[in-house]
Amino acid sequence: MTLRALHDAAREALDPVRYDYVAGGAGEERVLAANEQAFESYRLLPRVLCGSETRDTAVDLPGARQAAPVIVAPTAFHRLMHPDGERATARAAAAEGAVLVTGTAATTAVDAVVAAAREAAPDPAVWFQLYPHPRREVTEALVLRAEAAGCTALVVTVDSPVFGRHTRDLRNGFTDLPPGYAAENMRDLPGAPPGSLTDIPMSPALSWRDFAGIPRMTALPVLVKGVLHPADARLAVEHGASGVIVSNHGGRQCDAVPAAVDCLPAVVGAVAGRVPVLLDGGVRRGSDVAVALALGAAAVGVGRPVVWGLAAGGEAGARTVLATLRDEYDHTLALCGGRRNADLTQDMVVRKGGTW
Repeated sequence: MTLRALHDAAREALDPVRYDYVAGGAGEERVLAANEQAFESYRLLPRVLCGSETRDTAVDLPGARQAAPVIVAPTAFHRLMHPDGERATARAAAAEGAVLVTGTAATTAVDAVVAAAREAAPDPAVWFQLYPHPRREVTEALVLRAEAAGCTALVVTVDSPVFGRHTRDLRNGFTDLPPGYAAENMRDLPGAPPGSLTDIPMSPALSWRDFAGIPRMTALPVLVKGVLHPADARLAVEHGASGVIVSNHGGRQCDAVPAAVDCLPAVVGAVAGRVPVLLDGGVRRGSDVAVALALGAAAVGVGRPVVWGLAAGGEAGARTVLATLRDEYDHTLALCGGRRNADLTQDMVVRKGGTW
C-alpha cells in the first residue's frame, strides 16, 4: 500500500476523535499544511554518470550507528491507534533498522518498548524523548528510567513552553485520555504516591541552564528537538547538545512559524558540522528525504505516517511506511547519481521553477 492508502485506511479504522488528535495541528493549522507544502517548492537537480549499482544509505547518529536515514519521530499515545501501541511500533522500527524515539507521553512504559524492539533486532536504537519537568528530581528520575531500560540517547523537546491550542481537540472535547490509557512513563515518580501518575506540565520558565543540567545527569548523548532559529542551534551546541533536531512540533505548537525544512539550511550553517542536524515535519515521500539530506540534514524523522501505518495495519503497517520511504529514498538517490548520502549536496536543490 502507498502511504496515502495507509492514511485513508487509518482514517476509516479510527474513531474520528482519535483521528483528529493525530491529524490536527495548532490554531488554523497553517503550519501543519506548510510543512508538507514547503517540500513542494523544492526540486532536485541530479548529477549524471557518477552513480553505482548499489548505494550505502546508512547514517551514524548519536547512540545509533549504521541506522536508516528515516527515524520514527516521537508521537504520543500509540495505543489509541492500535491495541499493540508502542510495542508494535518498536518492533517495526527495529526490524527496519530505524531509530525509534519513544516519548514521555507513550502509553507503554519505556522498558517495555525497548524489550519489544529487542524482539525484532538484537541491538536496536531506541531514544527517549523527554519533556523537562519543572521539578529537577522528576526529570532526573525519567533520565535514569530511560538509561535502565536500555535507551541509547535522549531527545529533549524544547519548543513547548505551553501546550499548543489544538482546535480539533477542543471542538471534540478531547482533553483527557480515555479510561485504561495513561502516559505510563509518568507513573511512580518522585513526590507522588506509589502507582499514581505525575502530570506532564509545560513551563515557560525553563531555560538553557535547565537544559544544560540534563547532559550532566547522564552518559547518554542528548539531542535537542524543536529548534528553528540558528542562534538557538548555536546555544544548543554550547550547552552540551549532541545533536539538533529542526522541528516545529509537526505544526502542533505555534501556528505562525515557518515550515521546518525552510529553517534547515540556516540551522545547518550555524551548527557548522559540530553535531548532526536532523529534521522532522512534512516528510511524506522518499524525495522529501533526499531534499532534506541535500540541505544538510543527517536524517529525517516521520511521525504521522508511522501512526497511520500503525492504525491501518499494526506492526506490518508501520513497517510498510518505513520500508516505503527507505526504498523511495534509495531510488531517488540513484536517480540523482548518488552512491551515498553525502553525494546529495545543497547545490543540487533548486526552487520550483528552476531558480538557483
